[in-house]
Amino acid sequence: MKAGVDLQMIPDAQVFLIVLPMVFLAAVVDSISGGGGLISLPAYTLAGLDYDLASGTNKCSAMFGTLVATVRYSRSGKLLWRPALWAAALALPGSYLGTKLAMWVGSEKMTVVMLCCLPLVALTVLIRKKGPEVSRPMTRARMLGCALAGLVIGAYDGFFGPGTGTFLILLFSWVGGMDMVTASGTAKPVNLASNCMSLITRIAAGQVLIALAIPATCLSLAGGYLGAKLAVKKGAGLVRYVMLGVLALLMVSLGMKVLGVSV
Repeated sequence: MKAGVDLQMIPDAQVFLIVLPMVFLAAVVDSISGGGGLISLPAYTLAGLDYDLASGTNKCSAMFGTLVATVRYSRSGKLLWRPALWAAALALPGSYLGTKLAMWVGSEKMTVVMLCCLPLVALTVLIRKKGPEVSRPMTRARMLGCALAGLVIGAYDGFFGPGTGTFLILLFSWVGGMDMVTASGTAKPVNLASNCMSLITRIAAGQVLIALAIPATCLSLAGGYLGAKLAVKKGAGLVRYVMLGVLALLMVSLGMKVLGVSV
């Protein structure tokens, strides 16, 4: 599908078969350890959407998966609202500027950026250190660190996206002194805010394929709920390695696509 495609068109069955299962898996992974975009965004691209349309449609489904995960974490008590709201407030302008920059760079160049960045993000996920076992008191310095993390990662989310949740979890753990599950919960409203701003910007530019976004959103909601439930009970270790395995397969397929090899 090329830029300028009719956004009301119905994609063929193959597109749904590629995208929908991966969106569900991405939502499960994202609600636990972040990084669901490492799975969902390449899946949209492999299904035939150009980068701009893939990014806009992905933001739609990802936003609602993050919303249900936010509610689930909040009910479990694993979400610190004060640092989350400060970070979310700064994530909004960051996401807007990052999205506009990605749109200016253009779809073809962003596909190459995605292929180059995915291995780096995956490496960060693989080698990340564990945070504290118990959350430390939230001081002013830690609150400021969380807010600045929201600004920087919000801009990254708007510009590229995959790995946003993971980076927020890492920074909230390292800078904010949170245990990993609490960091994961606190990252969700921030990710939600940056997704909302990026989605609004993409909708205004006509870069969301509605017929695909609606069923993808339904599966993202289900995956977000399931993943958050698993995270609160069991943690994120196993799913992180599942994500890396899926990511490896997707990078091979995407690389073949960029090189012009049939997949």
